[in-house]
Amino acid sequence: MIRYILAMALVLILLSACAGGNGETETIIPEGDHVLISFDYEKQSGFSSNQFAVWIEDMDGSLVKTLYATRFTASGGYQKKPDTIPLWVERSGLASMTKSEADAVSGATPRAGALSYVWDLTGANGDAVPPGEYRFFVEGSLRWKNRVLYSGTVDIGGGSSTVPADAEYFYEGSDGRPALTDDADENAMIRNVTAIIIEDRR
Repeated sequence: MIRYILAMALVLILLSACAGGNGETETIIPEGDHVLISFDYEKQSGFSSNQFAVWIEDMDGSLVKTLYATRFTASGGYQKKPDTIPLWVERSGLASMTKSEADAVSGATPRAGALSYVWDLTGANGDAVPPGEYRFFVEGSLRWKNRVLYSGTVDIGGGSSTVPADAEYFYEGSDGRPALTDDADENAMIRNVTAIIIEDRR
């Protein structure tokens, strides 16, 4: 119960940030058990950036559910720019999705601020997933071929908890453009990725 109260307090803090006047999208929190994946997003200027996706996999690496992907990539932009969030494009099977399926998991690139995406503990077919460990991912294209991948493991059925994600950066030069570095401004695009597990609401 104490873990649940602490987790809910963190959710309320995050939602207060989302309710600010910076144009952030409103997150609707479901009544049942769920996982809230939150992070700070700083929109970048220029081309070949600001694309990201949030999704869940099982421990075998199979896609469970996409929570969000930026519309440019999901609506065919990955064909024009194949280096854009390539892991999600591969794992989601985007190339074989229908337009309605891609539209269902995508949306316009949000404005800067604190963002949150909810996993309702169901798979893509709407059925509840069994208890156990699952991996959550946030992948972002920082600039050209440079990207970041955040990941972590949540234990469904293990009670409420907060899980910080680990970040892995991929830097690569392209078309005469140098690779980014650890101190590049673009690295601020996505930060502070956290999964908050809310369970046993009673």
